[in-house]
Amino acid sequence: MRTGPAAETQRSMLNVLIVAVTVATGALLLYPRLARARLWRAAITPLASIIGSGFLVLGPILDVSFGTFAPLVMAGLCLGAYAFGAAVRFNIRRLSDTKGARSRVERVLETGASWALVFAYVISVAYYLNLLGAFSVSLTAQDDAFHAKLVTTAVFAVILIVGGTHGFGALERMEQISAGVKLAIIAGLLYGLAWYATGRAGAGALEFHPATVTGLPAVLLAAGLLVTVQGFETSRYLGAEYDATERIRSMRLAQALAAAIYMIYVCLVSIALTPGTMELSETAIIGLVAVVAPILPLLLIAAAISAQFSAAVADTSGSGGLLAELTHGRITQRMGYAMLVAIGVVLTWSMSVFQIISFASRAFAVYYAIQALIAAQGAMLTGKRGKALAFALMGVAGVAIAIFGTAVE
Repeated sequence: MRTGPAAETQRSMLNVLIVAVTVATGALLLYPRLARARLWRAAITPLASIIGSGFLVLGPILDVSFGTFAPLVMAGLCLGAYAFGAAVRFNIRRLSDTKGARSRVERVLETGASWALVFAYVISVAYYLNLLGAFSVSLTAQDDAFHAKLVTTAVFAVILIVGGTHGFGALERMEQISAGVKLAIIAGLLYGLAWYATGRAGAGALEFHPATVTGLPAVLLAAGLLVTVQGFETSRYLGAEYDATERIRSMRLAQALAAAIYMIYVCLVSIALTPGTMELSETAIIGLVAVVAPILPLLLIAAAISAQFSAAVADTSGSGGLLAELTHGRITQRMGYAMLVAIGVVLTWSMSVFQIISFASRAFAVYYAIQALIAAQGAMLTGKRGKALAFALMGVAGVAIAIFGTAVE
């Protein structure tokens, strides 16, 4: 990489341009006509979930594991997520058409899906907060697993105290703000990566990166990354605010935008990263973007802390409410919060972030498998045998992911 006054001036200019792109994107997201647009408001929740935590870890994982083929794996993850999204959308439409009426099998499966989602939420909160802890200490002298876990445990304590005493009303308002901040910073990151990749291409420095994971292990690793493109199912539970058509359209929009962002991101990372220069960790993206521009690590850490905390609050609240509903009040929301925190702390001190990611992927795979089976049952009852078969096969795939998906080594 070039050094000297000219190079430093160029990097300083890039810092300014990245901040300008970030601010401009934030302003666009706050533009009243967009911010108040009903379709956009319905889409922002699943969009923010899909490109949440996964965005922080997915690029380095795919590039180190799959090299130049990383974009193909990313495309496969996006297509798989869209297929599972199709099952969820089918269920949204069918529930609307039948005005809530379901067969006994569908009701049993729906209850099973709700329990699976509670379990998935519990693990995903541990996933979010462990990333928060790792990014919080990433630029300090205490950048190690022990101090990261201490931060994570402390945040779990804050969530337990606030949720148990006052509820999450005030904290949940952070969700929309953090979503806008995160999307704006991602725009700045993509601009910086595009600038850097263009420079490498102009210098003839682009290289072919061989995959380090191939064959069946590669398939199982990709399966273990399902949680990184999860989040579209949130549209399923916005029925109090949006009708079925709006939720279906907004989910499609969210998944399409998320897929475009992920594909651009992974393609740029695979170009910008030099093989063998990065040690894979949950905060590897910090070292990668520091090469591009000094401002990017600070922006990413700010986005990570804000987004991970708000996502953890949202899932904690959702799991507590769902648990109270499923147990008919025998387990209260506050009891649910305490159980979630206890499990989260155990996961924090017994597993690595990558192991928690794989564990969370398996939990969500169970949920998606059940949703696919519900869709298969509904399609069969309405005489759509082709769709029924496709959904049934997706259900089998979800079960396979839950059983065989592996963690990053």
